Amino acid sequence: MIHPGTLLKASFQASKEFFRSPAQGSGSRLAQASGAPSVIVPIRSIGPSHIERIATHLLALSPQDRYLRFGYSANDEQIQRYVTGLNFERDEIFGIYNRKLELIAMAHLAFSTDPELKNCAEFGVSVLAQARGRGYGARLFDRAAMHARNEGVAMMFIHALSENTAMLNIAHKAGATVERDGSETEAYLKLQPANLDSRMTEMLDEQIAQTDYRLKVQARQFWRFLATLQEIRRGVQDSRDRMRL
Repeated sequence: MIHPGTLLKASFQASKEFFRSPAQGSGSRLAQASGAPSVIVPIRSIGPSHIERIATHLLALSPQDRYLRFGYSANDEQIQRYVTGLNFERDEIFGIYNRKLELIAMAHLAFSTDPELKNCAEFGVSVLAQARGRGYGARLFDRAAMHARNEGVAMMFIHALSENTAMLNIAHKAGATVERDGSETEAYLKLQPANLDSRMTEMLDEQIAQTDYRLKVQARQFWRFLATLQEIRRGVQDSRDRMRL
């Protein structure tokens, strides 16, 4: 189990980055490049109020990325239908947001509707091109597996194209059994029953992620206010300059 103090410390360290000017860039890449220990990645559960951001995220995927994510070359209309059809009451959607509140990575944990497979769930993930190489896909897989376990799921499935090596590597490293059948591959991971450790870990993870998101919202509002203030000051200065002429 992750100690609560570790989560709080990671959240505090991350929050210090939020109020830096966006022009200064993110400190996370610098930390990774210097070999510094990785920090906790806040992953929050997202609901229907974020549906526009979900659509924006998926529509930003390249044709090849759409093909790998959905198993076919999904066009914009098909993606919109997928987003509209999301069942937030039954399934769980997880997301990672950057400081601009852009959804840069998301996962869909779909619970089975088959009465004979009610203790099963399927996992799907997508990460924007600019956010790859940071382990977000694996982090989302772990987060989804934790939630599935706590919801009584005994088996988590991944159905992917065999050429989707990134997704299959995540499943393999997590201990899933991977079975290839031509152009398609099935992976399944047996989950342990939930316990106090898993429930407390998920609860703390979600609290940290929600706090992280609120801080990002506040930081965005702060920089928008500052930009507006600067525009007003420039306008006043321009008026004074014209009056002197």
